Amino acid sequence: MNKAEAFRSLHHDRPPGDPLVLPGPWDAASARVFQESGFPALATPSAGVAASLGYEDGHTPADEMFAAVARIVRAVEVPVSADVESGYGLAPKELVERLLEAGAVGCNLEDSAGGVLKDPRAHADWLAEVKAEAGDQLFVNARVDTFVRGVADPERAVERAALYVAAGADCVYPIGAPPDVLPVLRAGIQGPLNALARLDGEGPSPAGLGERGATRITFGPGLQRRAAAALREIAAGLPK
Repeated sequence: MNKAEAFRSLHHDRPPGDPLVLPGPWDAASARVFQESGFPALATPSAGVAASLGYEDGHTPADEMFAAVARIVRAVEVPVSADVESGYGLAPKELVERLLEAGAVGCNLEDSAGGVLKDPRAHADWLAEVKAEAGDQLFVNARVDTFVRGVADPERAVERAALYVAAGADCVYPIGAPPDVLPVLRAGIQGPLNALARLDGEGPSPAGLGERGATRITFGPGLQRRAAAALREIAAGLPK
C-alpha cells in the first residue's frame, strides 16, 4: 500500500467518537514533533504555513507554499495532505502536478476566493477536473465555506457538499460549522466529514466532534498559534 492509499484508508470504517485526528504542521520541525508523537498522517494549514513564512493568511505566493509543503513531506515518513487554499489560479493539471511533485497525498481546496463564495456548480466542475487529473493519487478534501462567509443555514452547506461529492471529492470540510449542526451535516453528506477543532477549550473535543458525526478532525492554524503564544511567553521572560 502506497502513502496515498494508506491516507485514504485512514478515513474509512471509523467508529463514532474515533475520528481521524490530523495535526497541522507549519514547518519541518513541527511535522517531526507530530510524527514522533504517533500521529499516522498530517495536514498542513495554509494560515499556519503563511505565518511561518512571514505572510498574512491568503497572501503566500504559490511557489513558496509548494516549497514549504515539500520540506514538510521530506521531513517525515507519514502521509501529508496540503492546504493549497483555492488553488492559486492554477489549471487542474498544473495544480495536481505541483502537489505530487511536492510529495503531498491529498489537498484542501476552498470554494471561496477573496472572501466571496464561488458558484458551486462551476466549482464542482473544476473539482471534477482536478480529480480526473489526480486519479487515486490525491485525496481531495473539498472545503465548504458557507459558515465562514455568513451563510448559517446548514442546508446550503449540504447542497454544496452534494455537488462536490458527485464531482469526486473524497471528503467534505464545512469549515466553521457549529458543533450542534454536525449531526445535520452528517445526515446529509455522503463520505468522510472534516470538522475544525478548537484548542481554547470552548468547543467539543475531537472525540466529541466525532460523536456528532465528524470522521476527520483538523485544527487550522490553531497549533501554530498556540506554539507562537508559548514562544512569546518564553521571550517575555528573557533578559533584555
